[in-house]
Amino acid sequence: MNGSNLSRRTILKSGLLLFVGGCASQATQKGEKTMGASKCKIPVGLQLWTVRAECAKDFPGTIAKVAKMGYKGVEFAGFYERSAKDVRKMLDDNGLLCFGSHTAIDLLSNEKLAATMEFNRTIGNKFVIVPWLDRKQLKTKEDWLAKAKTFNELADKTRSEGVHIGYHSHQGDFLPIDGETPWDILFGNTSKEVCMQLDTGNCMQGGGDPVAILKKYPGRSLTIHLKEYSATNKKALIGEGDVKWKEVFEVCETTGGTQYYIIEEESGAYPPLESAEQSLKNFKKVHG
Repeated sequence: MNGSNLSRRTILKSGLLLFVGGCASQATQKGEKTMGASKCKIPVGLQLWTVRAECAKDFPGTIAKVAKMGYKGVEFAGFYERSAKDVRKMLDDNGLLCFGSHTAIDLLSNEKLAATMEFNRTIGNKFVIVPWLDRKQLKTKEDWLAKAKTFNELADKTRSEGVHIGYHSHQGDFLPIDGETPWDILFGNTSKEVCMQLDTGNCMQGGGDPVAILKKYPGRSLTIHLKEYSATNKKALIGEGDVKWKEVFEVCETTGGTQYYIIEEESGAYPPLESAEQSLKNFKKVHG
């Protein structure tokens, strides 16, 4: 786990879960407007896959650098063989919250779920997001319907823990199967307890419209990945491409149910830590 050339699946399979409270609860505590017709202040975190090589070399040091940039939290993509107590200490030492964890679906199997949830309880994570599914096993609508059933069953098992199971979007989720997209098959047949983690860039890359999808599934976008997409500039950061950010924010902050904005940067425009910092600066400019 200390090598810098780790695959995403390898990192995820060795990871577990994490902590935090959401915009709705924070807003109520601070007297801010809550979700609904009024807008809600949504904190911004970084998906640590953005800086995975740096995390592999110096996990605590990278967490500290992310905090100094001004991020309020992080979403994990593996834990680099750190214990739950170690990870929680890194967060606490840097005043960060955990906005979730990308967790391989095999860690949610009957044999491993208890250990996964124990780690989760120790850390306090609220969002356990499955980041990837084997497409070789998902070739038909019936395959996706079966997967929806699995997510519903997992949501039933983790509801008492106050934990949301979710799924993160990829380009292929918006390419139709039997006249319907896998995304619509999955979220059209899962309960509202299943978190719809839309990735704006991946969605547009697959031909989807993130604003339309957010509107179609109100209250489901509990966390969302903010990633730019540009048809002409592959290295565009937030605010430099084709995503209609103002409309995305408007839906998230009214009907979307969004508790956390999570920036994921993979364009290679700058070295990873620089990209993470510049993306946050761009977000603040675009969001206002």
